[in-house]
Amino acid sequence: MINHDTINKIMETVRIEEVVGDFVSLKKRGTSLIGNCPFHNEKTPSFHVSVAKGIYKCFGCGKGGDSVHFIMDHEKYSYPEALKFLAQKYNIEVEETAQSPQNIEAQNARESLYIVSEYAATYFANEMWTGEQGRAIGLSYFKERGFREDIVKKFQLGYSPDVWDALIQSAVAAGHKEEYLEKTGLSIRNDKGKLYDRFRGRVMFPIHNFTGRVIGFGGRTLKTDKNVPKYVNSPESDIYHKSNVLYGLFHAKKAIRDTDNCYLVEGYADVLAVHQAGIENVVASSGTSLTTEQIRLIGRFSQNVTILYDGDAAGIKASLRGLDMILEEGLNVKVVLFPDGHDPDSYMHHVGSGEFKKYIENNRKDFILYKASILLKEAGTDPIKRAGIIRDIVESIAKIPDDIKASIFIRECSGLLQVEERILLSELNKIRVAKFKKSGSGSSGQGSSSFQQQNQGQNQYQPYPDGPPDNLFENPDSNSEFVEAPVAEDNDLLQEQEIVRLLLAYGHELVSWDKIDNMYIGSFIMQNLADVSFQDELCKTIIDTYRDEIENGHLPVASQFINNENRKIAELAITLSTSPYSLSENWYNKHNIYVRDESINLKATILGGLFHLKKGKVARMLMDIAKELKTETDPVNQEILMQRFVFIKGVEKEISKFLGTVILK
Repeated sequence: MINHDTINKIMETVRIEEVVGDFVSLKKRGTSLIGNCPFHNEKTPSFHVSVAKGIYKCFGCGKGGDSVHFIMDHEKYSYPEALKFLAQKYNIEVEETAQSPQNIEAQNARESLYIVSEYAATYFANEMWTGEQGRAIGLSYFKERGFREDIVKKFQLGYSPDVWDALIQSAVAAGHKEEYLEKTGLSIRNDKGKLYDRFRGRVMFPIHNFTGRVIGFGGRTLKTDKNVPKYVNSPESDIYHKSNVLYGLFHAKKAIRDTDNCYLVEGYADVLAVHQAGIENVVASSGTSLTTEQIRLIGRFSQNVTILYDGDAAGIKASLRGLDMILEEGLNVKVVLFPDGHDPDSYMHHVGSGEFKKYIENNRKDFILYKASILLKEAGTDPIKRAGIIRDIVESIAKIPDDIKASIFIRECSGLLQVEERILLSELNKIRVAKFKKSGSGSSGQGSSSFQQQNQGQNQYQPYPDGPPDNLFENPDSNSEFVEAPVAEDNDLLQEQEIVRLLLAYGHELVSWDKIDNMYIGSFIMQNLADVSFQDELCKTIIDTYRDEIENGHLPVASQFINNENRKIAELAITLSTSPYSLSENWYNKHNIYVRDESINLKATILGGLFHLKKGKVARMLMDIAKELKTETDPVNQEILMQRFVFIKGVEKEISKFLGTVILK
């Protein structure tokens, strides 16, 4: 267990924007930083980071927390693992106390996969730099390919000896278990139960995760035997999921953010070559065809992608497929086609770094120009083929979720293909309608359901706002029908959450009204809640904790609940402490429109929250009495209930009167 002093030091040192910024491209908006959420797919940023409060919150999927919880959620770490990760990032020495062997084993199971993978990467690199076979074969290969030593070392390239169990023997001798060698895919067990190295006789490309830890490998054979696969990649494991990994992203993420562009290539060697040309914002799909998850990874750092695929037929086909996938995810895409069948690796070494950079800058084509030039060349003068190509290009445009972008591309396409814009728009609409129907989005009820969810809570019904109906007190035995008004149950929850929000936001500030001296707003609120019972369990827990702390002479602060051990309480505190909206300075600076801030008149804000809560509780009491009257047949009891109703209705009117005063201030 990590001791409390170390935990406190970590929490005092970490900066939420730095931790999250390693994984998400953040931009300033108002008092927050925003970006695309790393926990769910989105094209419009709803992920907010509050530097002042040290928390993040996604208003799309609801995820939220502090730096530790971000690492836990993103890297699937336990709490101690996340603390150790942050301690390493900020060079903080971790002091631990003893744990039980069972806990240690459980926490270390996943860590062991990382450790054995890192050991293998170090082993392969040492073999290439110091081993006789490694230097003669592995290092010679990279030098012949024209890669500098600094690039080879930067990417931890290595060589796996052409021996059946060289890695296994070395790893076991170093204290690593065969179990983890097998689970990471570094070793394979045959039918006879014998374990052997997967990557023997290959140059090795370690694959890193976001944080630079080795999670898998790609191995290239140097043999000419056609029966031997050219590349072998690590299988799926607990730490390596190839569809979610981009080769080179750890080394490229800062450059992608800085340049606001990501170069996408096909292979490991292409990444090395482009890096050697001085272009670091480059990644490759990791031993697999480009996936949607990989595109979304890029989208967290930049909305702009430039494809640098091979100039041969296979590369062109791959680039066209990738192009449509990228468009569908809402990213902007350009393509560079290399001459004479070159790929990025071969072309960089053919012309040199300087010319390579110039060529990329001067030959980036918009996806329409690229796709049209490729397909029209194939079609020649055949009108049927040309018509099919036009439809193919419009289908690509139809994948763009942004209507404005799509309309611009339609206009470009019209001029390029010499087809009237209205015809292309008509075709675009047909494709979108067909796609809409195919996805089931147009099925009965779905649209209205979505609308209802969006508008839920906007027109909440208040029971008897102008007094009880005329027939409320009629004898239930009469023929008149009692119509029960709907109760806005959600209002109770919203008002209770509003009180918690006010406590978290302003509880530590002093009351500055009605000549009240030396009282904190937190204490003032708690005094005025003496006659109120909270129904929501989480809100009730926070209120009870707040009351207990005050009675013990302590004034709670928001961080106490934001970092609460109870994750549900922490999530509620984070949600209530953040907002997806912020006022633009342009309202006042440019348009001279002044919007009042709730903190300007805290009396109205606090009292308004308290009395809205009480009004909701009173409305609930009135409804309960109405229900009793519906079933009560005894005239005496009916009279008592009616007297209670009138009395409580009077209380409600007084509250409404006060709320009207508050609103007018």
